This record gives sequence, C-alpha cells and structure tokens, in this order.
Amino acid sequence: MQNRQRLTAFLVFITALSILAGVFSYQPVWQTISSFRPWSLGLDLAGGTVLTYEIDLANVAAVDRDSVVNGLRDVLEKRVNLFGVREPRVYTENAGDSRRLVIELAGIRDVNEAIKQIGATPFLDFREVIQSKSTSTAEFIPTALTGRYIKSAQVGRDQTTGVPEIDFTLTSEGGTIFRDITRKNIGKPICIFIDNAPIIPDDFADSCPNVQTEISGGNARITGRFSLERAQTIVQRFNAGALPAPIGLINQQTIDADFGSDSLMKALWAGMLGTLIVMAFMIIYYRKLGIFASIALLFYIALTAGVFKIVPITLTLSGIAGFILSIGMAVDANILVFERMKEELKKGLSRQAAVEEGFKRAWTSIRDSNVSTMITSAVLYYFTSGFVQGFALALFLGVVVSMFSAITITRTILRVSVSQSH
Repeated sequence: MQNRQRLTAFLVFITALSILAGVFSYQPVWQTISSFRPWSLGLDLAGGTVLTYEIDLANVAAVDRDSVVNGLRDVLEKRVNLFGVREPRVYTENAGDSRRLVIELAGIRDVNEAIKQIGATPFLDFREVIQSKSTSTAEFIPTALTGRYIKSAQVGRDQTTGVPEIDFTLTSEGGTIFRDITRKNIGKPICIFIDNAPIIPDDFADSCPNVQTEISGGNARITGRFSLERAQTIVQRFNAGALPAPIGLINQQTIDADFGSDSLMKALWAGMLGTLIVMAFMIIYYRKLGIFASIALLFYIALTAGVFKIVPITLTLSGIAGFILSIGMAVDANILVFERMKEELKKGLSRQAAVEEGFKRAWTSIRDSNVSTMITSAVLYYFTSGFVQGFALALFLGVVVSMFSAITITRTILRVSVSQSH
C-alpha cells in the first residue's frame, strides 16, 4: 500500500513538473507572467547576417599564427558584443591553407556599421596611470608605445616558481620608448589597452602590471599570479593587437527574419505531425501500453523543451532536427521494453513481474544505444562548427532526457497501472 502511494505521489510530481515545463517553454504564455529567459533563436530562425573574413598571415611567423588567430577571435568577439546582438557566434575555420573567421550576427539591424567596426585591425597601446586628486579616480594617459612596436609575445614560466608569465619582445625603437616609460613609472602601474579597453576588462591587476624597475634592451616580462589560461588569453590578445594580420571580408550572407519565422513554423508543424504519427502507431500496435508510451512521450517533449530553455541553447533548424530525432529514440526505448514484457508474459510471469523483468532486460540495450549516440553527438559538437554543433547539442540533451523518460516515467506509469489492477 505504501509502495503504491509513493509511486502515485512520484507520478503526480512528474506530471506537475512536465506541465510546468510545458508552460515555461510556451513563450507567449510565459511572457504574460515574466520576461525571464526568452527563447534564444539562431541566425536561421531570427534572421541576421553571416560575415566571413580571411586572415592575412603572410607577415606572421608560423610559430605565432595560432596565437594570432585565437587573439583575433577574442578581440572580434568583444567587438561583436558591443552591438548587443543576442547569442553572437565567432569561430575560426580552415579553408585549404587559409584561415578564416566566421561571425554570425542574429537579428542585427545596422550591418554596414558592424562590418566597419569588426573589420578594423585591433589596436593595442600602453597607458600611464595618473591618480586624479579632485575626483579620486584613475586617469589613463596614452603613450607613444603601441602594438606596431611589438615583435611577438609568448607565455613563459618563472624559473624559480614555475608560475606562468608573459614575455614580449619590442623593436629597437619600441625598446627605447618602453625604457623611457618604465623609467618614470617605477612603482606605478602601466596599463595595456586593446580597442580602447583594458586587455582583461574584468581584472585591473592583470591589465595594469606594476613597473618594478627600468626595462631596457627590448625584452620585457609581465609577472603576476597568472593562471596558465589567463596568461594564454593575454598573449593571444597581445599578438592580435601587435602583429600585422589584417582581415578582409570575403563573404556576406543575409537571412531575412520573415524567412526564418516561416522556417520555424514549418519545422514545428513537421515535429508535431511526426509526433502524432508516432503516437498513433504506438497506440494501434501496443494499445494500452501505447497510450502509456504516448503520455510519457508528451512528458518527455515538455521536459526537454524546458531543459533547452533553461540551459539555454540557441534554437536553430538543425537543433530542432536533433530534437525531433531524439523523440524517435525516446519511443524506441519504450518499444524495447514492451517487446521484452511480451516475452515475459508468454513465459507465464505476472504483469507486475513482467514489467520489472522487461525493464531489467531491456536496460542494457537502451543504455548501449543511447550512450553510443551521446558519444557521437559529443564528437560532432567538439570537432565541428556552425549549425552541426546545434544539431549535436540538441540530440545529446534529448537523448539524456529520453533515457530518464523511458526508464523512470514510463516505468512509473506502468507500475501505478499494475498496482491499481491488483
């Protein structure tokens, strides 16, 4: 009796959670309650522009090219964020021997201004810090030392402590300028700016190291309590603003917002029609078990949509395709369980025993098939870019929730049904 009450209580909880997830996922209803967490639509649904730039690495040494490319990506990502674009994407790709930067701007209005700002070469400069007596604020005074005087930068290690540091080399003229700057700023900070912002916007200490002594000879070192990741980020941005690697726009593709809205509606209708067909098949073929599977499928759809919105993932057409595919996989798990149950019932087991044995025997097949799909999705996500990543992420999350749906929700419904029939 107590077991039946626990099962019923859990089923009520899952039902309430699924309804809540469904309401949360249905944006028009949720927007009347709160503007919290709206759906994030990708470029192909919200409309926008894709800009492809080719990076000219002809004057960059081969050993510095990866650092320069990564630094450019970081700098351009910061520039894109200034436009207030929701979920912008900036990533690199290889095209033969050339390196490219791809920028996806969903819903952007002033494309020409974006192109103008994004395409400018990153500007790096050093600034003195003067404390204002009247306002008690720091003033940053530009110096003559800019990125054009820097040959290269790399991550080094302190010979005693092994702590990461930033080593950079200046031209002979740059070395002279740097010597004069450090001579008059001993004991004071000098700030490194890129695109008129501190090289690490959220960390004054890392962006404005203190001068310990006059530095001459053209070789300089920035020390501090850097993590390796932070040191690499600084070096990448250093190189992006220092080394001559201009970028040129080679392709611009604009997607109209109306086209994206139409594509979204078609995808949603296709998903609903496919789900209804699957549910009809399950009910016709498995009858009462099919009804249970269909209820669990509706729970699964609501819960998965809620997970997508909470994470959040940027919803694209490829992501919707991955979600729809995961719906079929969720039903596939139920089919494995039901077929096992049929076999157990033919052996003369009771319905309750058949339910438990069916899930027990089907679990290994469900686990292996889903884990293999999750591994494939993870590989696709980490080794591809663009819309393929959206498909992989949606499929991965969908499969994770489908395992919960098949093993927990469907089993609970069957257990409650069997317990009530006794």
